[in-house]
Amino acid sequence: MRSNRDLKNILERIDHKGYPAYKDTKGEYQFSNYVLDIEHVQGDPFASPSQLRITVNGKNAGLPSNYYDKKHKRIAAQDYLLRKIGYEISKNSKQRGSGKSGIIHISRCGQQILERTACQINDRNGEVTIRLEVGFPANGRTINAGELERILFHVLPDIVNKTVLFQNMNIMELDGVMRLAENQYFIRNEMKIMELTAFIADNSVLPRKSGISQQPLENAVRFRSPESMKIKMNLPDGTIIYGMGIPKGVTLIVGGGYHGKSTLLEALQMGVYDHIAGDGREYVFSDSSSMKIRAEDGRSISQTDISMFINNLPNKMNTKCFSTQNASGSTSQAANVVEAVETGCRVLLIDEDTSATNFMIRDELMQLVVTKDKEPITPYIDRVRELYEAYGVSTILVAGSSGEYFHKADMVIQMDEYHTYDITEYVKEVAQRHAYCAKADCERIVVMPDFNRKAHVNKDWIGDRIKIKVYGKDMLSINRDEIDTRYLEQLVDEEQLRMIGYLFVYMNHSVFGGNMTIQSSVEKLIKLLEKNGIKEIFQNQKIPCNLAMPRPQELYMSINRFRKIMNNI
Repeated sequence: MRSNRDLKNILERIDHKGYPAYKDTKGEYQFSNYVLDIEHVQGDPFASPSQLRITVNGKNAGLPSNYYDKKHKRIAAQDYLLRKIGYEISKNSKQRGSGKSGIIHISRCGQQILERTACQINDRNGEVTIRLEVGFPANGRTINAGELERILFHVLPDIVNKTVLFQNMNIMELDGVMRLAENQYFIRNEMKIMELTAFIADNSVLPRKSGISQQPLENAVRFRSPESMKIKMNLPDGTIIYGMGIPKGVTLIVGGGYHGKSTLLEALQMGVYDHIAGDGREYVFSDSSSMKIRAEDGRSISQTDISMFINNLPNKMNTKCFSTQNASGSTSQAANVVEAVETGCRVLLIDEDTSATNFMIRDELMQLVVTKDKEPITPYIDRVRELYEAYGVSTILVAGSSGEYFHKADMVIQMDEYHTYDITEYVKEVAQRHAYCAKADCERIVVMPDFNRKAHVNKDWIGDRIKIKVYGKDMLSINRDEIDTRYLEQLVDEEQLRMIGYLFVYMNHSVFGGNMTIQSSVEKLIKLLEKNGIKEIFQNQKIPCNLAMPRPQELYMSINRFRKIMNNI
């Protein structure tokens, strides 16, 4: 390992030379409190910035082990450090020269707390690793070594000293982060004990600033739980909070348009993640396996048993092993439900507005006109009780146009001007006076569909030159093979989608093929990640600085939509 003095000498030697001379800086350098590794040097000032890794050993960082001795605390501490580092970088990142010269970039955190490669704490020794990008400065295509020296020898050391060294941290602030992490972890465990699908604390702020922002809405109506559904939580830090607990089973959310039904459901679909303090949703939780289900016209379906919803197609197509390159709304939603259950999902979140009407319900008159022998679709209303009672899969459904689901519900919540009311007893009384016109001969599915689907090895992904690109959260591209992820609504960061790309490539090399099903492939991958960490995916290669861990559910659902590995085309 070379010293920082060696790096300074290199910069002095290459100053005002052609940009490719920056390649000489690649390597590790010992600074006073950390090791700087210039892992990748851009070939041009207009190319993607250079990638740097800063490693602060546990002794220099000085972070006590009680801040990272449990996974949820470690992730919260990493998130806290990354936000502090990002704030300091934002004050010092400025273009100075051509292209991306002088730009310093690190992952930007949203309202959710995610595990990211930009900042990692070693849970064995407290070592802190920071990964970031720097645009190496140039005037035209001539090296501006003086500006890079300012960044590497003044800006970055100052940021590390302010944010990573425990002696310089705001301990009260960090302790607050730890208390919140412990409280959130405790509530999620209590939900399992109390058999809840969700918990929303009183005074939570559910509405967001806009449709494209996850920031809380100012002056929003704060959440208040109905007395009949109010639950008390005695938190580890000694505080007591109250909130609405949604039990397992079938829950309806009803109310007039624009009264907060979809806002509540959207908060629940984001409740699979922990949120930062001040977000308004830091004490809004749903079962971590919850899946938002919707119609998805045009999606690819491969080898999926959708027979519990669709049967006896006119073209005699086998719905026990159904495949299509262009699914309809009802077919796609049926596949989404079955595939969600395959992921281990225990709660289905459904909004009537984004569902296929003929998948959700068929009214009495339509059943009289189009008889059962002419209708291949068994609507969701005829399976919703069975999903819960036979398979333990709960449903939380936003319903605004049909009252037939009242006959199936265990709990009915009404939203009225963003206020919440438990109207279950009233609904049951009303529903008794209106008979439910179910299909009398609706066949009960005794056994859940078999999940023996396999993903094929893609030979185009074998080798070292594999290009992974993301287009926001909407599309993932691997060597020009594309997957449409627009409707995976619980992906909250493009870094999660990028990570899914790397996980795909790893699985293609090491997991897919043979007798491994999709279920067994993902389970094997998760066990390897839990045992060896993210380095398992990259082996001896450098770890990218812009990745975030997705849930297993989004990994599953992305595999299902990747036509090339699912259909071997």
